[in-house]
Amino acid sequence: MRRTFSAPRKIATLSAAALLGVAAAPATTAQATPDPKAPKNFVALSDVDPTIIQEIRYFTEHDFVGEPIDGYKKPLCILTEPAAKALHKAQLGLLKKGYSLKVYDCYRPQRAVDHFVRWAKDLDDQRMKPEFYPQVDKTRLFADGYIAEKSGHSRGSTVDLTLVKLPARPTRPYVPGEPLRACYGPQKDRFPDNSVDMGTGFDCFDTLAHTDDPRVRGAQRSNRDLLRGALSEKGFVNLPEEWWHFTYKPELFPDTYFDFPVSRRSLTGR
Repeated sequence: MRRTFSAPRKIATLSAAALLGVAAAPATTAQATPDPKAPKNFVALSDVDPTIIQEIRYFTEHDFVGEPIDGYKKPLCILTEPAAKALHKAQLGLLKKGYSLKVYDCYRPQRAVDHFVRWAKDLDDQRMKPEFYPQVDKTRLFADGYIAEKSGHSRGSTVDLTLVKLPARPTRPYVPGEPLRACYGPQKDRFPDNSVDMGTGFDCFDTLAHTDDPRVRGAQRSNRDLLRGALSEKGFVNLPEEWWHFTYKPELFPDTYFDFPVSRRSLTGR
């Protein structure tokens, strides 16, 4: 049974004080807690390699939640310095082959992960289901591992990315409310993306997104292998369930989950 409490004496005392004209104590001005800052080991990827394309999805409404995610104050890729330098080395090799890396997400603050968790528990909000998880019941997102209360992205050395054939074509912006198309469909039927065909779109909650899914063949298989090969040579390890997900090893902060916001200001004044 839930216990309830009442405070009749407090109420009576306050009422008496008001009737007697007793002056109330001055209100204390609430001060916002300043956002935490990134350790000095974090950098903006664009400062290390400005040629890597950035399309930070969680700053936009085009994600599986359908709205900008908490903590993304700027469309900026932030990583630990070793991870950023390793991406730069991978990019140099890919540029010679006529490709560029494109990042969708990099460091992810804990408040963003908390946003994902709140969304996953709200079973009534399924507005983005037709694109990102058409074949997955939302009640299964935790059990199937699509959503978790902690993310390796919050440690700063994990990145979600793809390949773009050069010269890069522009990708049209997502229009909120537009008809959604399944992330696992043929490339011509998915939301347009200037990346090469990887077999699914980014953040596709489907087994077809598993890096070595045997149904992925031909050019799609070659593209996945090219991305994984270029990154593994520079110290990145792929998450088998997501072709786009890579972590630089050894991690600089293997046990720390940061919560500073994604913004230039997080990297200054340390």
